Amino acid sequence: MSSTRRVPETQCMGDDDLSADDAWLALRHYGGWRLVRDAFLRFRYGDGFSHSRALGLQLCLAIVPFLIALTGLSSELGLRGAGRVLADVVLALTPGSSQDLVGDLLTSSGSERADDLAQVLGLITGMVALVTAMAQIERGANRIYGVERDRPALAKYANATLLSVVAGIPALAGFLLIAAGGALGDSIERWYHWGDVAHAIWNWVRWPLSMSLTVVSVGLLFRHAPRRRQPGLTWLLVGAGLSTVIWWLVSGLLAFYVRGSDTFDAYGALAGIMALLLWANLSGIAFFLGLAFAAQLEGARVGAPDPVEDDVWHPLRRDAEPAREPEPDAAQSRPAPPPADVPTIGG
Repeated sequence: MSSTRRVPETQCMGDDDLSADDAWLALRHYGGWRLVRDAFLRFRYGDGFSHSRALGLQLCLAIVPFLIALTGLSSELGLRGAGRVLADVVLALTPGSSQDLVGDLLTSSGSERADDLAQVLGLITGMVALVTAMAQIERGANRIYGVERDRPALAKYANATLLSVVAGIPALAGFLLIAAGGALGDSIERWYHWGDVAHAIWNWVRWPLSMSLTVVSVGLLFRHAPRRRQPGLTWLLVGAGLSTVIWWLVSGLLAFYVRGSDTFDAYGALAGIMALLLWANLSGIAFFLGLAFAAQLEGARVGAPDPVEDDVWHPLRRDAEPAREPEPDAAQSRPAPPPADVPTIGG
């Protein structure tokens, strides 16, 4: 169970027209550092690290099958046009010493039935993992907001399926624009000859396009994942923007390390799996931290600024002391005599 204080539903209090101005006013009134501190407490006591690890695992289980499906699709399309571009994108997402193996798979004339089976199984497995990732987001979001019960199973997974289409897939597309957007532009230039000007424009446009896809996707998840009536999307975009900035920073630092380190060239696929697991875990932390920020900002606005329940002690709570167990009374600590009709040992 979560130890976070439940955030009152703002819309139930008559404020249906919250705007971004209200969010900035609340942020200025509450104070930046205090809000960051309390948002981290809400994240921690809402078991955010555990939910981030679970979400990271589900993201890995979705990305790898989708990559297998892309490999099969590029092999089926052949070595011309779209198939060659897709193959270059797959190679860009593959660790250094594994590129030769993946290249052989892409250029081999394997069984058409095996390629079709790999695509179908990859797409099915990836979609199932993505749906469960959306369901995990609902569970973590509910705990951070102080909601102890998720939606009923049918409604929960129906909502997760819808969120997978309208938010999960665009978020993965935003990730691909960062991880393989440069390789995509280079491949289109190589095979379609779209010109240096268009190539340069693409290299600039893919960054704001990736950010826009990510912010909107995260904002939709913030709005529709928790089991509560959320405020307007513009109110939630403050936390969604924070999640995106943290995610971009984590992804950029990890990508910089991967490209500048010889470890990934030496260990190949094994190092790539470790990098994927680390990136997915940090991405989950970035998402739930931004969600905790949005929840704490809303709680502060409606007069519930304390992120933790009153009976939970934490070192940052003002004028708080650890709860102590009451000392037993002498009469209560004395063992009760056995009933008269029960024989005692040795009696």
